[in-house]
Formats: sequence, structure tokens, C-alpha cells
Amino acid sequence: MTATARNPPFPHACSQRTAATPLATDRDPRHQVAKRNPGEGMMTGDFEQQRVKLSTGVELDVVDIGPRDAPVLIFLHGFPESHRTWRNQLPHFSDRFRCIAPDQRGYRGSSKPQDAAEYAPDKLIADIFALADALGIDTFTIVGHDWGGAIAWGVALGGQPGGLHPAWAGRVTRAVIANAPHPGLFGRLLQTDRVQRAASQYIRLFRDPASDAIVREQGLAGLLAKAFEGRLAGAVAPPGEIARSLADWEDRDACFGMLNWYRASPIEVPPMDAPFAEPPAMPFPKLTIPTLVIWATDDVALPPSNLDGIEELVPNATIVQVPGCGHFVTWEAPDAVNAAMDAFLA
Repeated sequence: MTATARNPPFPHACSQRTAATPLATDRDPRHQVAKRNPGEGMMTGDFEQQRVKLSTGVELDVVDIGPRDAPVLIFLHGFPESHRTWRNQLPHFSDRFRCIAPDQRGYRGSSKPQDAAEYAPDKLIADIFALADALGIDTFTIVGHDWGGAIAWGVALGGQPGGLHPAWAGRVTRAVIANAPHPGLFGRLLQTDRVQRAASQYIRLFRDPASDAIVREQGLAGLLAKAFEGRLAGAVAPPGEIARSLADWEDRDACFGMLNWYRASPIEVPPMDAPFAEPPAMPFPKLTIPTLVIWATDDVALPPSNLDGIEELVPNATIVQVPGCGHFVTWEAPDAVNAAMDAFLA
């Protein structure tokens, strides 16, 4: 994720799985249909995926459901999840939209190049347009959460009418962003806001080559346990989802693929003892297409201060705050997310 949450990612998974021993299961949880638990949402079973080869040189496993002639929603997940971030949204919207949800590069069964340079934001953004091309999609609404939201900002800025990338301009008609900071605001907060900087220190750990030994020995769960030590109470992830994630996090190539999103990012996270100072003012392009910003207000690593000034950069924004909810708003508060999207997309 771009930042940790009130309830860190799958806390019990982190505490349960800190050694590279086999999972206590006879079958890969990714190929099981989990039972529904109260409050878990409308769907926890498997979605059929197809393998899609992209012109960017990678192959992605992709969910593609809904009428082929319907308007298209492309859903982008964040760290450390998968297309299953959207398990409550895909069935809700697929009666009237064609819903596309890839496992992005570095995740699960999709291509996992090990060179960090292969995860530069421009490559991750290009993957999404290449995916649309491969599926015969011209225009679409981009939907993203966490790291997927960070890429969605870039997709929207590049693909809006008159966008930053001439070959893509006009292809993105709307954007939906959930708990993902705007690139024109987040960097400033890291330089000026003590709370945001403190909450983002885990990124420095993820980038530290010394962390590689932990990942090799214990998988991603070991590193998550270290990064969020003392903040592992209050898990909300359903047990079936934890089991799926633990299985995914055993793949060391996937672990390093996921971490490479942080290692290739140009964002600077200063140490806590670095000076706090207003950075030089820099112009930033406006996002003018209709944009829904959903913000869970109890995400302590991405506090609501990330919304301050967003209307200036996104003049056509609709902001919906979800109180009492942590970072993983798509499955912590699926009804709120679906209702906000229903109203926006109507």
C-alpha cells in the first residue's frame, strides 16, 4: 500500500506467518471458494482470470466480466493485495459495466520482473493502456485503491482529453480514487507534515536492501510484521482472504516484485530527523475529468489532510469521506464504496 492503515494489512497474517514453512492446507487457497462470513461482502469466491500478453512486454492475469458492449471500468489494486481488493465491487457493477481487474505486474501469477527499474511509474501506467489495447477497449473509467490509485492518478492525467500523453489523450473519461494520495500533494506533505512523514517511514524499510534477507527467509509477511510491529491489533480481513494472501506472499519473486513498486518510485520519504520545510512551488497539471475521491478517514498513514487543496488540482472532484474506516475501504466498507460509485457513475 502507499501507506499503512488503522488496521495494518492482514495483521494476523503478519503475526502468524513469519517463517518460510509450508502452509497448513492441502490445497492452494487461491483455487478454493471461501465461505461467506457476516460483514464479508457479497462475494469471496474465485473470479475467473485470463492471461493477457501486453505490448509492454509483460503478461497479466486479468478478471474480465460484464457485458462486452457496456462502458468499461478498469480496477487497479494496491499493495499487498490483488484483483481481490475489488471482490465486493466486481459483482456489483458487472451487470451494467464491463469490469476489468488485473493482477498488476509483480503480483501473484502475473509477470514479475526482478529489476526495480521495471516498476517505474511510467511503465506501470503504460501497462494499463496496453491492457486496454489488448482487450479491444478504447475509452474507460479508471478505478484505483492505494498503489492502484497512485497509478490511476497517472493514467487519468495521461489519458484525459488533452492529457499529458498524446497517444493516450481522450481515452480516460472518469476516475475513481480510493485512499490514494494525489501526486501533487503527497510529496509536499512528506516534507512539511510530521504525521504524514512518520506514517510513511515504513517505505524507507521497504527500500532498504537489508530488508531483503528477511523477505528471503520469511516471505513478505515477515517484513510486514517488522514494518508494523506494535500495530497488529484489530484485524478485519476475513480468514479466507488471509489464507489467500499468505499463499501469495510465499512466492519470493512476487515479494520482491511488490517491493519494487516502492523502490522504483521517485517519491522522497525523508527521515524523521530531517528538517521540515515548504518545498519550492512547482506547477502541476490539473485533472479536469469527473473524478470521485473516496477517503476512509481513519487511515492513519493517509490522514484526511491529503484532501486539503485537492479541489484546486482536481476542479471536477466529488469527495466522499467514509468515517470510522481504515485503509482498506473497498472491503472494510464495501456498501459505502459501492453507493458512492453508483451515484457518481449514474
